[in-house]
Amino acid sequence: MAHPEPHFLLVTFPAQGHINPAIQFAKRLIRSGSTVSFATSVSARRRMTMLPNPKGLSFVAFSDGYDDGFKADVHDPRLFMSDMKRLGSQTLRELILSIANEGRPVTCLIYTLLLPWAADVARDLHVPSALLWIQPATVLDTYYYYFNGYEDAIRYTSKDNSSFVQLPGLPPFTARDLPSFMVDSNAYSFVLPTFQEQLEAICKEENPSVLVNTFDELEPEALKAIDRFKLIAVGPLMPSAFIEDGTDPSDTCFGGDLFQKPNDDYVDWLNSHDISSVIYVSFGSISVLSKKQMEEIAKGLLESDRPFLWVIRSKEDGQEEDTESITNDVQPKGKIVQWCSQVEVLKHPSVGCFLTHCGWNSSLESLVSGVPVVAFPQWTDQGTNAKLIEDVWRTGVRVSVNDEGIVEGNEIKRCLDLVMGGGESGIEFRLNAKKWKDLARQAVRPGGSSYINLNAFVDEVKQGCH
Repeated sequence: MAHPEPHFLLVTFPAQGHINPAIQFAKRLIRSGSTVSFATSVSARRRMTMLPNPKGLSFVAFSDGYDDGFKADVHDPRLFMSDMKRLGSQTLRELILSIANEGRPVTCLIYTLLLPWAADVARDLHVPSALLWIQPATVLDTYYYYFNGYEDAIRYTSKDNSSFVQLPGLPPFTARDLPSFMVDSNAYSFVLPTFQEQLEAICKEENPSVLVNTFDELEPEALKAIDRFKLIAVGPLMPSAFIEDGTDPSDTCFGGDLFQKPNDDYVDWLNSHDISSVIYVSFGSISVLSKKQMEEIAKGLLESDRPFLWVIRSKEDGQEEDTESITNDVQPKGKIVQWCSQVEVLKHPSVGCFLTHCGWNSSLESLVSGVPVVAFPQWTDQGTNAKLIEDVWRTGVRVSVNDEGIVEGNEIKRCLDLVMGGGESGIEFRLNAKKWKDLARQAVRPGGSSYINLNAFVDEVKQGCH
């Protein structure tokens, strides 16, 4: 007997780094024969200008109390998280009940990290739920161990740069490899209890499943490290036009970026350069660098004597310092843009290296594109991602900071020379990047590990709602 078509409600934290992979996951669910209602905050929904429109995908919004957007220089992040939990829980409950009254009840609720209250709402309404973890499985394991027997060891390591902690199934971590929220001196360490709530919410489920934006071949041990959870690799979650060498009519813009801004001539500029000659530089949509650090980056790029494309957000988009002088200094060797389609750039044959903050989306995009990395982590999971890039996957090298916490220009040049040079290291990085590119693409194709994992998960949901 055929099982009914599942209806997933996908709830995301209102940040671009959460929304973009969640949208790609929604498309995968639809291709597996499901319908999806995609929910995020009112403010994030208003900023999503390039919405995909495949059949079976609809968009809804909930209020987190900040309908005009969260502003870091005005609002208290602790209050923001509290308000989101209080108002979001109420709105989400009403949304689930409203959908049920329309005759299309939610079969399963899926939520991204930092939203443990979403699982509580689903449980109260007897709706099955699953977490979509948008960081590597290794990071999830590290949080799990922190709250399950290893807190003292991890905290000791975080305070002693000469020590390391060995967690089951993971590589040895020094202080700089740990998620930054575990370090007492981190300004956002107050977020740590939310991760604890996240894990506790999972443990309350009868058969707890976590969908992870990774693939089996990339993190085989990390995906099996937690006996209490079933970690299901469903990534890399990227537009099919880039990862599957096919076309997806629901990718309404090149790169599938929902927050696209006016186009620039960066593609023409890339077209004018030799294969693998360009350094691509981007620090994501949140990280803010000091003027001193920006100057050192410019110095290192210029001294490397290679062409580079550097994304520097406008002050309106969160960049702290006026960068006009830097823009003038880098001409004509470099090109600065306020926005570009990252997957489009990384796929371009002229790009030979990615100088990145190592956000997980960017890290995966570099792997899928086969582009070696100079890792320049800032906070949250980025130090752990950089550890994996440098020591486990061997696709790049990580910068070192000086006593003032600044990465100097000569250090940036050293790393760029290692990655882009013709020596043994550069050759190894490029070969490894090619290997992971091939494995990542195989994982999401029909018959690949992530393809099989996702369809098995959907089948389980279908059977549960029969």
